[in-house]
Amino acid sequence: MTSQIIQWYPGHIAKAEKQLTLSLEKVDLVIEVRDARIPRSTSHPCLEKWIKNKKHLLVINRRDMISEQSLEVWDTWFKQQGQTALWCDAKTGMGTKQIKETAIKLGKELNNRRQLRGMKHRAVRALTLGFPNVGKSALINRLVNKKVVQSSRRAGVTRSLRWVRVGQQLDLLDAPGVLPSRLENQEAALRLAFCDDIGQASYDVESVAIRFLGVLEQCEQTSLSGKPCRTLEKRYGIRLEKAQSNGHLWLKNAADHHTSGNTNRMAQRLLDDFRKKLIGPISLELP
Repeated sequence: MTSQIIQWYPGHIAKAEKQLTLSLEKVDLVIEVRDARIPRSTSHPCLEKWIKNKKHLLVINRRDMISEQSLEVWDTWFKQQGQTALWCDAKTGMGTKQIKETAIKLGKELNNRRQLRGMKHRAVRALTLGFPNVGKSALINRLVNKKVVQSSRRAGVTRSLRWVRVGQQLDLLDAPGVLPSRLENQEAALRLAFCDDIGQASYDVESVAIRFLGVLEQCEQTSLSGKPCRTLEKRYGIRLEKAQSNGHLWLKNAADHHTSGNTNRMAQRLLDDFRKKLIGPISLELP
């Protein structure tokens, strides 16, 4: 475990969480969005308490950032848990049509029950919920087929709740990313940092990059994550060996070659390259 404690709970998240509890009373469906690289670490511990009797649609974004084999393993695991996961890449739109169709289908079921109680049909109201930077806003823009909410590959861009209409059958509530007020599992917090799913102010870039090198070495032992260490060597020309003990040395050597000896810049470059899939599709978690 890293010696640095990673915690991030800025004021806008605390405020949004309060608004969220009020908004949940008004919605029929919760669309939970997770990161395909870390599906377990991007599952909020309060989700079941928030959802209660609402319909739940599990969406796993960034499917392009893991291998098809990893996706199949996770998909099978979710089915064994009694859940159906919808996989998508909100950036390109892959899989988003199925999400829209499923949400509308659930809405029809809700409206049929409303009709039986003598109530009028209306658009289904869905809340998009998830950790910061897992792609909620990008997903909404894809569902609407235009940019209606601000979207960026960094945590903390969405800071307030906003309703968006998707045709006549679906209304979406875009909410800021929510994190637990305290991250008890620091290994999970590290994975959030690797994937940029937490504010950068919460961690030291060099420390996280060195830990990331160690994780890449562990990923090398499985057939599901490709060969990240070999890709790393090809990209930077520096061989990665015994990263658990030599991570500092690799970072220093890579910095000498690529960032004029600036290890902080090299650490940021390494993490950014992973986040852009420039060192291959890598699953940081398996069931």
